Amino acid sequence: METTETRTVISEFLGTLLLVFFGVGAVVLAGEYIGTFGIALSFGFVMLALAYALGPISGCHINPAVTLGMLLARRIDIRTAVEYWISQVLGGIVGAALLFLVAKQIPGLQTHESFGSNGWGDRSAVHLNTGGAFVTELVLTFLFVFVVLAVTHKVAVIGFDGLPIGLALATVHLVGIPLTGTSVNPARSIGPALFAGGAAITQLWMFIVAPLLGGALAAVVHQFTHPSHEPRLIADEVAAKEHTP
Repeated sequence: METTETRTVISEFLGTLLLVFFGVGAVVLAGEYIGTFGIALSFGFVMLALAYALGPISGCHINPAVTLGMLLARRIDIRTAVEYWISQVLGGIVGAALLFLVAKQIPGLQTHESFGSNGWGDRSAVHLNTGGAFVTELVLTFLFVFVVLAVTHKVAVIGFDGLPIGLALATVHLVGIPLTGTSVNPARSIGPALFAGGAAITQLWMFIVAPLLGGALAAVVHQFTHPSHEPRLIADEVAAKEHTP
């Protein structure tokens, strides 16, 4: 019988694999047909679907920045965070490998230094510079992780939690695709970069560091906007009103 720990690790691995295959796959295989809006919706829709499918099992982080936010918010312990990070990175690599296998069956499809990888400078559609790319990824990740922390009370995604999470991911992609290709997720960036090679590898550090800092900042701000005692105070106020003559 599988333990709860095994199920959560498998869930994070599978979720990240599918996010990369379908999200980055929209860029690599269908980008010229569906455009920026279609790519953003692809990421948002797959995140929405996975939130409902895997949320009750692992919380459906499928993103090291989200896991860091959960860790700093004290919703998970360090051991769980490390297990999630390993599962997410491996899932991202396997998802990219499967996508690469499909892409290589399409005659003339360019994958070197592209393959849905993130970048700045001449690898940005608008030639965004290094500083701009860093701020972009920091702010976009902040928004996404902040929304995840705000709509989830513990670790799991339940009820309608998946809807704002999916919408948030689609929104940051609408803004970020022309700028950096939108990472907001180190595991999403690592997998494709390994198969793209070249500048995708040398610029990869940005899409690990900036999203993690954005996730950490979201956790700090969340402590001020959503203090841990708030639900208890609200419940106490409601109870007091109900017992008031």
